[in-house]
Amino acid sequence: QVQLVESGGGLVQAGGSLRLSCAASGRTFSNYVMGWFRQGPGKEREFVSGISRSGSSTYYVESVKGRFTISRDNAKNRVYLQMSSLKPEDTAAYYCAAKSHYNYESSRLYDNWGQGTQVTVSS
Repeated sequence: QVQLVESGGGLVQAGGSLRLSCAASGRTFSNYVMGWFRQGPGKEREFVSGISRSGSSTYYVESVKGRFTISRDNAKNRVYLQMSSLKPEDTAAYYCAAKSHYNYESSRLYDNWGQGTQVTVSS
């Protein structure tokens, strides 16, 4: 198991930027594929982005391509989500997640979750 704690959420105007951070502890961080999910009000949880164990490969859902960037620092046991050109529809609770399965492009098999951080984008 790996413990995950997100930070960096907040209130931002449309067009603004935020950087989410997720700190991991417990098992060897570099053994885990990492992902970011979000759940907006009245919506189902959505897989936003994934990153491979080394950080060399990434995946984004179509709606955030070109606006969000996922990265990781295995030396610091952290994964980040840089969000730019934010839109009101990006408003959601954002969750960091980890899995030992190799497929960073899939939303399946994540079994370690953080508590979430709220992102609110005002119009």
